[in-house]
Amino acid sequence: MTNTPELPAIHAAKRVIGTAIDALTTRMNDISPDFQVAVDTIVNSDGRLIVMGVGKSGHIARKLAATFASTGTPALFVHPTEAMHGDLGMIAESDTVLAISQSGESDELRVLLPVIRNRAKAIIALTGGLMSTLAKASTVTISTSIHQEACPHNLAPTTSTTVALTIGDALAIAVMEARGFSREAYAAVHPAGSLGRRLVMTVYDLMRTGTEIAILTGTSTLGDAIATITKARSGLACVINETGTLIGVLTDGDIRRAFLTFGPNAWSEEIQEMMTTHPATISGNPLAYDTLISFERGVTRIGDIPVLDDHKKPIGVLALKDLVTNGIIPHE
Repeated sequence: MTNTPELPAIHAAKRVIGTAIDALTTRMNDISPDFQVAVDTIVNSDGRLIVMGVGKSGHIARKLAATFASTGTPALFVHPTEAMHGDLGMIAESDTVLAISQSGESDELRVLLPVIRNRAKAIIALTGGLMSTLAKASTVTISTSIHQEACPHNLAPTTSTTVALTIGDALAIAVMEARGFSREAYAAVHPAGSLGRRLVMTVYDLMRTGTEIAILTGTSTLGDAIATITKARSGLACVINETGTLIGVLTDGDIRRAFLTFGPNAWSEEIQEMMTTHPATISGNPLAYDTLISFERGVTRIGDIPVLDDHKKPIGVLALKDLVTNGIIPHE
């Protein structure tokens, strides 16, 4: 059998990804206590986190500033070039500076470092140059050193930017966890889009109530049940006992099985003889997104889930299609 040669682009992709994996594995295994010092420095700061970088490191810095800001740490990106022309005024004495430079010798940062040291509370360096000007001027240094770039000429920042981004993300998440930044706090700064809806909208916001839910007693006939379900435009009927407590549900599947079992006489049979007992239900008012586990793990095999109050009485129905309509589940 003749081996088909690997396409050049496929080979390049594997080389780039493999180089990044090797570099990240090395950095993961070499994380030092300085990482904890950096986290503590940010957490204990009374000011903001100022993130700086030039060129490709500048793009990484912008992203990391956004990540820190969205996870509980007030942060902003300050471009070193603009800082030399007045934007240094954005840095206050209570602020901490996170400076990113693979070499640690970026001209713009080198010019600014003496001034930053006198203005900011602390400087955290993400750099591969552990003996560089940046490292020596910093309060704490986190290594982003690599053996080589993925670029075949070992020139274009590729592996180094991946490492800087990943370590920066790790720093942001470690700070987030140290602050105890909750999902509710995260939701407060992400109100828009599907992400915001997932973090804000609860079951009570989306459940169907009133005439949009079908509620019947166990002695109701199948004919009455079908009429009630149809009127409510629901996917099921909630079946209750004399105290109003849920004792089961009647689904489309239950109806089909009833006709197979009872034949034409099914219309007049009581639904307690054919309903599904012990159905999946929702209690309390959790986030709508959290209820997806009931659908995704097959806890319920139907597209609707009854919502119960503290006394196990149905007060609404959450429909899977409403999660889709409201952006809780992205459209395929």
